[in-house]
Amino acid sequence: MESPFDVLLVDADADDEEIEQAYRERIKEAHPDQGGSVEEFKAVRRAYERIKAGYEEQTEVTAADFADEDDSDDEREQERAYSEVTYLNYDVLSDFGWQTDDERLFRKAADEDFGEVDYGQFRVRPGESLLEAAEERGFAWPFACRGGACANCAILLLEGELSMPSSHVLPAELMERGFRLSCNGMPITDELKVVYNVKHMPELDDLLLPPRPFEQAYAND
Repeated sequence: MESPFDVLLVDADADDEEIEQAYRERIKEAHPDQGGSVEEFKAVRRAYERIKAGYEEQTEVTAADFADEDDSDDEREQERAYSEVTYLNYDVLSDFGWQTDDERLFRKAADEDFGEVDYGQFRVRPGESLLEAAEERGFAWPFACRGGACANCAILLLEGELSMPSSHVLPAELMERGFRLSCNGMPITDELKVVYNVKHMPELDDLLLPPRPFEQAYAND
């Protein structure tokens, strides 16, 4: 198992300031939007968390201890490789008079008896987009182009972080407010909270693709 100090490229006897500085530099380099990867980004975060939790380099380890530690570390690493997504359907907000900026929004949702269409959790594998993960788990989230050229698949990111390609339809002001695209957005934090199906929000009206013919026919029935 690689030492977290090696991941951050600092000495094991580095002080807190050196560790903080190394973490800030490495996390920028590892960010997928800066040429890194999801796996590297998460590895840097985990290394920093292990050091802050009191990790110490071992100077003398038996073969049996090493095997036991390696097995348990592998299990933890495999578990941490996933991102846990808690989602809420935008449609229920109007029904209950809730606002997206309510800090208690997800606590309120958890207290309701929502079905899995409106509220729940699922896990996303490294390198998997939010939309792909939702579909793989049987959820029918809205989309149109799948290429970042429209906002039909947009979500509102309330907690966590998604990596997205630089070429996408969302303007900077909407990105700053937490809007993201689920079709090409890949989680790079362990936990996320998102409101999906936000294509009905007026801010996105000009960024939507027209409905497909069969969708329009269905709407007119």
